[in-house]
Amino acid sequence: MRLAILADIHGNVHALEAVLADLRPWQPDEIIVNGDMVNRAPYSVAVMERLAALAQEHSVTLVMGNHDDLMRKWVERAEDLPVDWFSDPFWDGTAWQAKQLAAAGWLDTLRTLPMSHRIAVPDAPNLLISHGSPRHYREGYTVRMEDETLSEILQMHPADVLIGSHTHVPMERRWGHHRVLNTGAVGAPFNRDTRAQYLRLTLVDQADNYVNTPRSWQVDFRAVNYDHAAAIQAYEDTGYAAEGGLSAHIFRQELRYARPHYASFWMWCETNQRIKDWQSWQDFVASFPERFQAPDVPNEQPISRLERD
Repeated sequence: MRLAILADIHGNVHALEAVLADLRPWQPDEIIVNGDMVNRAPYSVAVMERLAALAQEHSVTLVMGNHDDLMRKWVERAEDLPVDWFSDPFWDGTAWQAKQLAAAGWLDTLRTLPMSHRIAVPDAPNLLISHGSPRHYREGYTVRMEDETLSEILQMHPADVLIGSHTHVPMERRWGHHRVLNTGAVGAPFNRDTRAQYLRLTLVDQADNYVNTPRSWQVDFRAVNYDHAAAIQAYEDTGYAAEGGLSAHIFRQELRYARPHYASFWMWCETNQRIKDWQSWQDFVASFPERFQAPDVPNEQPISRLERD
């Protein structure tokens, strides 16, 4: 049995197509798209259309991510979103993306996505896949997650192998007899490696000594080169850069440098009581030049900066 787990495509159809091409000769039995299909890069509608076409040919499971849910919440003016967001120019990028997806009729699909996906195969460790953790899609797995937190998650949602995404950084960790994996990101990696990154699992007839099962899952973290320059140019070609304002610009810089800037800038503004505008962004860039160093030069496998415990 072969499983491909993709996540955090974030509207980057160029990266998605490269991953699907990488998967084609491998022929997975199931493709799980573990949330955040949309937002950030401009081709959110194209990504959803490509995944729908893929589902006509393969077994495909989509799981909800926080950005997928945000699109629905934005259009519905959900009560748990601060009301001032809807008039703040900083959110023009979100408004542009939500409008595109609503016009193309994808909100019902995003609204009904499951929060997690279980896979149980006889004589093998069972898998629990969720965008963040199964209790919240923003609770991403990292090597720094406290043991107590992992214990709470596993008590609430028992599994031999936990698989998440959300942080955009691939990770492998052992906790007791459990295995914790992070897929990394297809469309917006945050580990200074610009390649499209995803996870393969292969069921093999080899004992898993941690879970004490006769079969085990072989883990393969993948990184695929693609036309990164075209993905960056797409912000201009689609009009997203012009209409999405500062947030679209920041998302493009995240793609360019393969590093997180959006949340860091937001926190910096909150801490320093600054408005999230272009002047604040320029001051943020000047204050943290190390965040804007050139990304790693993509090499062949393995993934650079894979987190392990």
